[in-house]
Amino acid sequence: MDPIGISAIALSILSPNITKNEINKVAYKTTLTIIIAFFVVIISGEFVLKVFGIDVNSLKVMGGLVLLLMAISMINGSSGLISNSDGKPNEELAIIPIAIPIVFGTGLFSTIIIFKHEANNIADLASISIAYCLNAVIFYFIFKNSIHIKRYLGETGQNVITKLMGLIVGALSIQFIISGVVTLAKSYLN
Repeated sequence: MDPIGISAIALSILSPNITKNEINKVAYKTTLTIIIAFFVVIISGEFVLKVFGIDVNSLKVMGGLVLLLMAISMINGSSGLISNSDGKPNEELAIIPIAIPIVFGTGLFSTIIIFKHEANNIADLASISIAYCLNAVIFYFIFKNSIHIKRYLGETGQNVITKLMGLIVGALSIQFIISGVVTLAKSYLN
């Protein structure tokens, strides 16, 4: 989780005149969603992949493509695949796209499944859960106060950060795609 980077992305999606009270609600709803998503994945993530016969690397490739589209959109000056230009209440954007897939995307999904595989006992699972929840709380406080960053930076600063984050998200997306494709190719060629 990258709370500072995600806050910049989220602020570019939310309406430009969002109030402190609205951002508090969005931060709360987003954090609650990612905590619920964590427990759903840790309990049933492997099962879902097995049922559909999906390799984790396929998730990496698809997630990389989605992130690449968002990155291109951010670099071109729009706020991502989804914006608040249609007048949606900011709270509606808290779950999709902010919580899922921006905060809780394929990378986090894959990481949770990998950590679960490495867990040897219930104590290991408990420590993974506690660590994730602590990260979620840190994310909540940073995201909740991100409106101050937006006010400090102004419109130009926010545009610069959005374009820089677009470059970073684009680089991450390419890394996801390459990693997933290379691993899938190796497994199918052997």
